[in-house]
Amino acid sequence: MCLIFAAFQTHPDYPLVVAANRDEFYARPTQALHRWTDNPEIYAGRDLQEGGTWMGLHQQGRFAAVTNYRSGAAATAPRSRGNLVKDLLNTPSQLEFIQSELAETAQEYGGFNTLSYDGKQLIYCSNRHSEHFQILAPGYYGLSNGLLNSDWPKISRGMPIFKEALQNGSLPAPPKLDRIWDLLADKLTAADEELPDTGISLEWEKLLSSRFIRSENYGTRASTIVLWKGDRTAAMIERNFGEEGYVGEESLLIRFHPD
Repeated sequence: MCLIFAAFQTHPDYPLVVAANRDEFYARPTQALHRWTDNPEIYAGRDLQEGGTWMGLHQQGRFAAVTNYRSGAAATAPRSRGNLVKDLLNTPSQLEFIQSELAETAQEYGGFNTLSYDGKQLIYCSNRHSEHFQILAPGYYGLSNGLLNSDWPKISRGMPIFKEALQNGSLPAPPKLDRIWDLLADKLTAADEELPDTGISLEWEKLLSSRFIRSENYGTRASTIVLWKGDRTAAMIERNFGEEGYVGEESLLIRFHPD
């Protein structure tokens, strides 16, 4: 996952709304959003190379997602970030897992940011932040390949659109999905002087500065919207892309049950 917008307790009917893009090399084998056969309480896409995922839901009422923290050339790490998401989904207590097990193993992963939600608390965690984790207050959040709410153009320019899609004056209304899809599909790149310096070439910084990325070998593979309702149901809608463009759409409605 390379871009996440999240609205936490800002909508009267949807305590959590997430819009996200996953960017990856087209050659990396991937399975689209589905209910996992070997772990049937997980609903997510799957990275077939390492067996993990970039974002998913658990039927016991948990959400988790990860982004890479970009800092120069990627280094090999002993643990896969996608399996970190799987662990956050499977654990009965996300906060306890973050405070204990992940606190001990965080540096065994490449640079990461995670957002996790258990129906009550939204938690941000990173192995590149001075604070290992933060329990977030209600509000709007943007996350890419830097730290939470970094002032990157794809976040700062996208956030007003995301907020507008969730607001309708004084009347509660469902989020405007067409506006969210447009937000995720934007291919506009930033000007050179606006680009972050993450230790890669200017050419790659520019390519990666758009919300939707498209190149010969690398690009946005999935755009996903999660709508978590107050009645303990969630809709997860995923649009998939490959080298030739749009591939198809998957959608699931999950009814949560407690532990």
